[in-house]
Amino acid sequence: MSEMGISVIIPALNEEESIGHVVASMPWSKISECIVVDNGSNDRTGEVAALAGARVVTSPRGYGAACMAGCEAASRSSSILVFMDGDGSDMISDLPRLVAPILAGEADFVIGSRIRGQREPGSMLSSQVFAGHFVSLLLRVLYRAHYTDMGPFRALRRSSLDKLGMSEMTYGWNLEMQIKALQQKLRVNEIAVDYRCRIGGVSKVSGNLTASFKTASRILAVLLRTAFRKTTPKLSTQAE
Repeated sequence: MSEMGISVIIPALNEEESIGHVVASMPWSKISECIVVDNGSNDRTGEVAALAGARVVTSPRGYGAACMAGCEAASRSSSILVFMDGDGSDMISDLPRLVAPILAGEADFVIGSRIRGQREPGSMLSSQVFAGHFVSLLLRVLYRAHYTDMGPFRALRRSSLDKLGMSEMTYGWNLEMQIKALQQKLRVNEIAVDYRCRIGGVSKVSGNLTASFKTASRILAVLLRTAFRKTTPKLSTQAE
């Protein structure tokens, strides 16, 4: 794909049923490595991931903590960091399109939007779709930007990571990254990606009412803490 190395980082908590399939599906000829971050699993997530070909590292509990641990473990030869979930819902076949704007020198940060893509019925709750639209509206008002999603499938130029000063160690990590990318005036693209139901296991974000409430509360806290700063960077959207 390019001489720019690509490290795929997958935070995973109790994803034994799906992680082997996800890792085995990696486009190995197009990436430098796949790192699975075992985020405190009490099943065989790490073992299954390693058998499928991933490099496995561990981190303290917390989605953001796992993502950061993956960044720190990534090979220094990798210029692009790709993040995705380990439940099989993200379509790895979309990876070439996700990293293409970075490889072309047109973007520093690319988000895969499930809202704009084709979604398998039941893959996203109506509350998740609403949250995407709600956050998009607020950030459009604050930053003149147009995000449509806070999805996990995203690519970031490694040299841009330090500029962001990431500090959110929970499920607010994705939103914090998106807001700080605007504040730091990174070149941001959003492309449509397809999305399907998880292969197995239970969602830690929307698997039950308690998980959904905790996640929504954290995202709102991140939005309030991070977003209200006076900057007006421009967000571009790649045409499909």
